[in-house]
Amino acid sequence: MSDGLIRCNWRGMAGDPLYEAYHDQEWGVPERDPVALWEKLVLDGFQAGLAWITILRKREAFRAAFAGFNPEAVARFGETDRARLLADAGIVRSAAKIDAAISGARIFLDMREAGEDFSTFLWSFTDGRPIQTFREGLADVPAETPLSREISAALKARGFRFAGPVIVYAFMQAVGMVNDHLVSCHRHAGVLEMGG
Repeated sequence: MSDGLIRCNWRGMAGDPLYEAYHDQEWGVPERDPVALWEKLVLDGFQAGLAWITILRKREAFRAAFAGFNPEAVARFGETDRARLLADAGIVRSAAKIDAAISGARIFLDMREAGEDFSTFLWSFTDGRPIQTFREGLADVPAETPLSREISAALKARGFRFAGPVIVYAFMQAVGMVNDHLVSCHRHAGVLEMGG
């Protein structure tokens, strides 16, 4: 921590500029854009079984491979695109996760067509406001919660895959639906104010 800032003590973050920037500028900041939320859900799905830093380092390659996470474009992906993605060493080459991303784009568009905004849908679970926590250490941060189980069930009911309660809780933390910056972290107070 050469900059002297106290951060959440995530394993492997200290001294990694990419990881520290993500923690300081993105993680926990309330995201309301529906496409950005869908992108993050897809990336969290790709993270399953891997460390987030692995996905973070590949994020730009994912964006290039998935047409900038434009749901209209991804929804039109066919077998040629699927083969291209499976051959792309820049991303995580999992057929199941690739298929889930493509079908997720179609579900996103189906929801929108039916008048259901993805952001409004997700944020309705927290009454539109971030949940504020005051956790002292990483051991206090749960892997999942009753609410993440509820949201997971709602996503799965719509057909989303790789949206289990642990993935959903990581997603909730990342997009600011819950502020899980530790109270000692320099970002806790600032993210707390954003939820006001």
